[in-house]
Amino acid sequence: MSGPRYHLETFGCQMNVHDSERMEDALRAGGWSRAEGEDDADLVVFNTCSVREKAEHKLRSEVGRLKQWKRARQGRVVAVTGCVAQQEGERLLDAVPHLDLVVGPDNLRELPALAEAARLGEGRAVRTVFDLDHPTFLAPIDHLGHAMGPGGGTSNVSAFVTTMKGCDERCSFCVVPYTRGPERYRPASEIVDEIRARVASGTREITLLGQTVNSWIPPEEADQAEGSSEASPSRRASSSRFAWLLRTIAREVPSLERLRYTSPHPRHLGPELVAAHGELAVLAAHLHLPVQSGSDRLLKRMIRRYTRAEYLERIGALRAARPGITLSTDIIVGFPGETDEDFQETLSLVREAGFIAAFGFKFSPRPYTPALKLADDVPETVKAERLAALFAEVERAQQAHLAGLVGSRVRVLVEGRSKPAGTAGPKVASRVMGRSERNEIVHLDVPDERDPQALVGAFVDARVARANAHSLFGELDGATVAALPRLVVDAGPRRLAVL
Repeated sequence: MSGPRYHLETFGCQMNVHDSERMEDALRAGGWSRAEGEDDADLVVFNTCSVREKAEHKLRSEVGRLKQWKRARQGRVVAVTGCVAQQEGERLLDAVPHLDLVVGPDNLRELPALAEAARLGEGRAVRTVFDLDHPTFLAPIDHLGHAMGPGGGTSNVSAFVTTMKGCDERCSFCVVPYTRGPERYRPASEIVDEIRARVASGTREITLLGQTVNSWIPPEEADQAEGSSEASPSRRASSSRFAWLLRTIAREVPSLERLRYTSPHPRHLGPELVAAHGELAVLAAHLHLPVQSGSDRLLKRMIRRYTRAEYLERIGALRAARPGITLSTDIIVGFPGETDEDFQETLSLVREAGFIAAFGFKFSPRPYTPALKLADDVPETVKAERLAALFAEVERAQQAHLAGLVGSRVRVLVEGRSKPAGTAGPKVASRVMGRSERNEIVHLDVPDERDPQALVGAFVDARVARANAHSLFGELDGATVAALPRLVVDAGPRRLAVL
């Protein structure tokens, strides 16, 4: 008889995606296997986000519909993990009688044992304890259940590596300090070892993760600063050593081909980090740098600790150090007290900064945040109008940027097959997609007789033939195509083979 099976659904940010990968590692190491879907699963896990109200509503709907699923077979388990689990704790268990487990982000390694206990009828459980005294970071686990060391693990074209967790910024709209706790930093040696192991197993691109990833300092320095004014979350100056970490990674893992990081805070984009972008070829020519608003009045109400002028000055220095670098951002519309004038300042910042992409959100009050004390006084209709105007402004910039690349050459890391889309052009057997170093999505057609899978994980040069609405369409050169293995069709039963 096969072992128990799990089904996992992820809501929210890249940190949640990374946490879900580590949960899957832990479950497989604990004897669980992935189910085809909910119907044949013994455990359903919802890894949750509480940054936006919409994500919470979706979670409650998804958990609610599993009531009948659980009744259909004895021993089935429903678990909620992530930020909503941390935020709600026992309240979530009380509100949903058929929910078995509530597990916070710092307790994910306990999930396999908790799930097995619940499956065997040992009761419901809540685990939402921050690991403040001895922070731990979930590392990849191989198929035998061992922590992945140099040369081990599974290959992924692109992978996330955690550098820190928690947040000390205390932005007035954000629940993350409550759901993820204060900042805790992973030792540089652990970060480098994981990256080295990833690269040895075939990973070509690493994205460093953290709530404010560029606030990283060595944990021993954080321990020394504890109790001093430098440890205060309200400190104005940045004590970040993130640029040193980037240089260390570049030096210690020279075979790494591309390095990204997300999401940084503008307050920690100092001269050393700007210089690193100009000097380290491994760093991608793209940065996602959340601004949230273009109005100084709102930035102050948001407790962002920088001004519009400071933000523009820092990205100006970044562009001077790394010509051609592209920027994307996060923006909130309808924050309490936002006037039409404030919003126009945001639109003018979008134009001045030249963002090629943006994640835009309508403000929604979040539990435990200082913004709860402010009146949510911008009508929903106005929020919706402003969000549409924001997206239209960014889309104009994005399309102009993409159109300007037609005829140029781009270097693309191929990530996998393109999702089906109604794009124009001749019908082909296969289409793959990847990203340029500036983070443009690039689709590439592969001739019928060639194997597209051979391109996955490869860096290829392509000529940009046309710009789509949100991506590019590139053409491979003849030499690249000629080097791909041929596909042939056997006579008789139709079957593809690779020569």
